[in-house]
Amino acid sequence: MRQGRVQFGGIVRVVSLDFVPEAVVDDYVMVHVGFAISRVAADEAERTYKLLEEMGALQEELATDPEGGTGDSTG
Repeated sequence: MRQGRVQFGGIVRVVSLDFVPEAVVDDYVMVHVGFAISRVAADEAERTYKLLEEMGALQEELATDPEGGTGDSTG
């Protein structure tokens, strides 16, 4: 299984890259339940992140980390 590390909102996770074999270091990818499912252009990723931030959606998503942490890098 090919894996990569992704960062979102300061949280780093290991995800499977099996669905996007063309992904390389520094690519942006869409991730769903631990699987990168598509590559995303950098400008589109930045626009989407900014929009989610403005909507307040990131606060909910990053409030608690699925592994029981607080969403910050200290866990």
